[in-house]
Amino acid sequence: MAIYHFEAKVITRGTGRSVVAAAAYASCSQIYNDYDGVMHDYTRKQGCVYSEILLPLNAPTEWQDRAKLWNAVEAAEKSKDSRLARELIVAMPVELQIDEWKSILQKFIKENCVDKGMCADVNIHDTDGHNPHAHILLTVRPINEKGKWQSKTQKEYLCRKGDEERGFTADEFKMAQADGWEKQYQYFVGKKKVYMTPSEALPQNLERVSKNPKSTRYGRQNPICAEWNSEQQITKWRKSWEDVVNLELERKNISERIDSRSFAERGIGEQPTIHEGVTARIIEQRGGVSERCEMNRQIRKDNDLLRELKALVNNLSEIVENTAAKIAEKLESFRNNMIAAFYEIKHNKNTADKIQQNNRAIDIILREYNKVVKAIDGADTELSKLKSEKAELPTIHIFKHNTLSEQIAKLETDLKKLKNRKAILLRDMGVKSENDVPQVEEQRNKNDIVLENISKRNDTLTEYSETEKVQYRKLKDSLSPEELSAVQEERSHIREGGILSVIQKLREVFGKHYDYDIFKEAKTDVSKALNERPLTKKSIKQQLQKKQQQAIPRKSKKHEIER
Repeated sequence: MAIYHFEAKVITRGTGRSVVAAAAYASCSQIYNDYDGVMHDYTRKQGCVYSEILLPLNAPTEWQDRAKLWNAVEAAEKSKDSRLARELIVAMPVELQIDEWKSILQKFIKENCVDKGMCADVNIHDTDGHNPHAHILLTVRPINEKGKWQSKTQKEYLCRKGDEERGFTADEFKMAQADGWEKQYQYFVGKKKVYMTPSEALPQNLERVSKNPKSTRYGRQNPICAEWNSEQQITKWRKSWEDVVNLELERKNISERIDSRSFAERGIGEQPTIHEGVTARIIEQRGGVSERCEMNRQIRKDNDLLRELKALVNNLSEIVENTAAKIAEKLESFRNNMIAAFYEIKHNKNTADKIQQNNRAIDIILREYNKVVKAIDGADTELSKLKSEKAELPTIHIFKHNTLSEQIAKLETDLKKLKNRKAILLRDMGVKSENDVPQVEEQRNKNDIVLENISKRNDTLTEYSETEKVQYRKLKDSLSPEELSAVQEERSHIREGGILSVIQKLREVFGKHYDYDIFKEAKTDVSKALNERPLTKKSIKQQLQKKQQQAIPRKSKKHEIER
């Protein structure tokens, strides 16, 4: 059936990514990256059934060549942490054919991206017929009417007039200057450096520290970039994709529909599954266990458990509430639901800790790998230089020949060690070649998404257990001392069976990952949260006496004096 999947992410150098590599991967092609001199070859990758470049009218026609377009993007960005492009990944409805896929993609991209000034590179992947999806790469820097890149930000000077301070761009300052606004510079006031305007510093004959005026840290974002980068833009894209797909499904008389709203917005209390990706499926096909696939299996079991618990609560609400046995069942149900929620919260935290530990290990390996690759490139360059120098040197220079030979031999030895280290690092990352390193980096970024989903899931479970606690206390506090004694007696009889039932359900959900120590901790924490004591005859009697004392109205001091 048609599913809704819309993933938006930014390709940035800050995470070690290259938009040329992303374009080569999405199009299953080979592209040389002029920026770093790396050839990205994904021609052996299978499954790209459609590729197209869509350009706005003011873009150079040569950018219809994928390599020229994305190398132009790389060349325009100078910073080591520049945002290079935005990537959208959308699921294609399996009820439609490739011609309909092309149609809805072209309509969506033209109306939402190209007409707004973005260049788009779209590729459809369909390897097995069960997971067709499209990669849409979008430029993030606007183009002017001459087909040249615009600036993402403008320098914003913090100017002052009297006691008021305001930011102006260079063009805005030309007009504001006539209205009395001045730029601020640092001046030496004794040993201190103080920002002030020239008109304030001149009468005091102060020395200027530098010619750089005071400005905001990041400047002012280009309004077009600000719109493209906004949360509202992502929301519009998500809704627009829903509309264009559903319109095509309706046109083809297909009853299925997709919905861009989250489960929470649709009133569904279940946790959505996460995107698994091709790497995870390959691991599973080879007999391994992927964390992402394992996470989805657990999410599905969690949702089954949540539905079962909700159904149990709904059934309990329909039960007659005037018997001690039924009230005892409800109180134990609230308590058991809290234990299950507390257990999952603790289990999720343990899982998150392991993922964070894995991320730290990956980061260390990637940093060393990048250093080794850079060192290899430098050694290769130096080796070529020495060999050329030796080849051009006349044989009469024997001493110089020997020196160069020694240098070449040492460099070759160092290069061999570096390549061995590189091979070890690739093995530590679990990949066979450097072409697979982007998958490791991508998996590292996806781990952050998993951590975010775990955090959201725990927030939902915390809110759920708090609701159960409120219901528990409300019901318990409504009982008279005599009713409470009878109910607590009933609870002592059914407690063990209820606990065993919770353990059984948790074993079904978590399987071999079930941990009895975590269960004991969860049970203890729930008892503390509910301010409970063990259900022994002595404790029940003590609770009854306390309830009776609370029920006796306190006499005023005046009444006691009269007595």
